[in-house]
Amino acid sequence: MASGPPMYTLHYAPDNASLIIRLVLDGAGIPYRTVLVDRAKRQQDSAAYRALNPTGLIPTLETPVGPITETGAILLWLADTHHLGPGPGDPDRPVFLKWLFFLSNTAHADLRQIFYPHQYAPVDAHAGFTEIMANRMLRHFGLLDAAAAQVPKLFAPGRPLGVYAVVLTRWAALYPETGPRWLDLSDFPNLTALARAQEARVETPVVARAEGLGAHPFTRPEQPNPPEGSVL
Repeated sequence: MASGPPMYTLHYAPDNASLIIRLVLDGAGIPYRTVLVDRAKRQQDSAAYRALNPTGLIPTLETPVGPITETGAILLWLADTHHLGPGPGDPDRPVFLKWLFFLSNTAHADLRQIFYPHQYAPVDAHAGFTEIMANRMLRHFGLLDAAAAQVPKLFAPGRPLGVYAVVLTRWAALYPETGPRWLDLSDFPNLTALARAQEARVETPVVARAEGLGAHPFTRPEQPNPPEGSVL
């Protein structure tokens, strides 16, 4: 939905962490193009992709100053480059950084452990491990819900912190597909309001159609149905 020549190239896969970057870029009207990383073909492990992102994780954002990896790092760079968050010297900067790093280093990292328990615990411990991590995530969402009420201008729809928070709630409601459902978004009224506000923004249905996320990707999330040529 952004106009003008592409400023960046976003390497993405549907409903991956690239979704956060895509919503922020589109929400700010920043021109970019997308390149699909076909996970079914393990393209994230290809030499070409690993040359951009040695970890093989998604997303990678190619910029005029080189490729940037790690969701939090990309968001911080975009926020500073395009004035999407408080810059150095702004009194809100410390709070912005605190919650950005909490989202990236704590909440996102903990949620990932629920998606991939085999990477963190033996098979016979998966159920107990998931329960522990789900309870930990619920505490994280409680902190984020309070933060969204305390600093709403930082947790605004379309902005880095707001987008990051609602995407995490989407994934917590959906993944892993075979796991127990442990998140009721209505328990977190400020995150619920943020999810509704994000869905009401013009970029959300555009991105949702592109990645097959359904009509209500945050308030009533469904398993994605990516367009032909895209894979999860």
